Amino acid sequence: MSFRQRTPGTRNRRLSNVRQRRQQHLLDVKVRSRRATQHRIRNAMGVFWKMALFVILCAGGVIGMRETAKRLFFQNPEYQIKAIELQTDGTLQREQVLKAADLHEGSNIFSINLAKVRDRIQQLPQADEVEIVRKLPSEIDIRVVERKPVAWITSETEITDPFASDGAFLVGARGVLMKQKKLLPEYLGLPLILGCSGESLEAGKTLESVEAKMALELLRLTESNFLQTRFQIREIDISKSYCLLVTDKNRSRVMFGLNDLEEQLRRLQVFLDYCDNTKQELATLNLVAQRNIPVTFTSPATDVINDTLSPAVEPRIMKAIPVHAPENRNHQDSSIKPNGASVPKSRAAALSNKAIRNQQKKAE
Repeated sequence: MSFRQRTPGTRNRRLSNVRQRRQQHLLDVKVRSRRATQHRIRNAMGVFWKMALFVILCAGGVIGMRETAKRLFFQNPEYQIKAIELQTDGTLQREQVLKAADLHEGSNIFSINLAKVRDRIQQLPQADEVEIVRKLPSEIDIRVVERKPVAWITSETEITDPFASDGAFLVGARGVLMKQKKLLPEYLGLPLILGCSGESLEAGKTLESVEAKMALELLRLTESNFLQTRFQIREIDISKSYCLLVTDKNRSRVMFGLNDLEEQLRRLQVFLDYCDNTKQELATLNLVAQRNIPVTFTSPATDVINDTLSPAVEPRIMKAIPVHAPENRNHQDSSIKPNGASVPKSRAAALSNKAIRNQQKKAE
């Protein structure tokens, strides 16, 4: 091992001064920052190309899957619609439903948007619930639950035949108006709501007036109540804005208020029980009043029919009895006999009273 011998008088000196060292430091920083920038650029370019490759692969996969699906499903003749089955519980016709749904045989079964088809069919006034099922490879099943009409409704105050009237519409329990192309016989026996002049009546429209809604509510309550067998509504007049004038099958007329129908039906039940106990028929009843309810009764229809079919054997015939005008007091107290002799007035009065009694006996 050799040691460098320090000459006498020499000191530890730097090979460069401060300015040189600072300049050298700046050069080193610039070199390092340039290398770091190049390194970051290379990394960024690597990430970019990786992402671009991933996007290209994904796009290619999607395009390939679409083309494959298009050839296997959408352009495959095996998946063309060959049968459309329609099930309905009402009067809707097949042509009417298919036209509304815009469905045709021969279309691709996968190109049908079931949600849109369901919405189109439900726009029909008669359709209440719609269910559509796609059955592969070539069949679509449609099941429609139709709205059941609960009454006829018209703006007129009198109508004889709702079947023949253009202003009469069928209305469902939810207030949707319907105009059936095929009228069933049971529709003729539905209740009739008269005097709905507060709004325009159009097929497919929903009733908005308070009177019409309360009339439908009254029909619903009477159908779900045991009153249906004793109080069957035939007509509901809503032309008045404060009440419902109801006529039942026995021609009884009951006036209902527009609020608290259940309480009014309970009061009606009390009057019907009273009619059963007293063997009478209800004629008129005003349930708008809270107390001192106006009510009238009539004889049962069976009694009227029996009196008509089996009258009394010897009906009592009332005859008019002549009444003589009083004579003048100044007149002579005598009466002329047939032979010209005079009769006292008191005796003549007795004879006339006797004749009257004989006539009454004969009349009885």
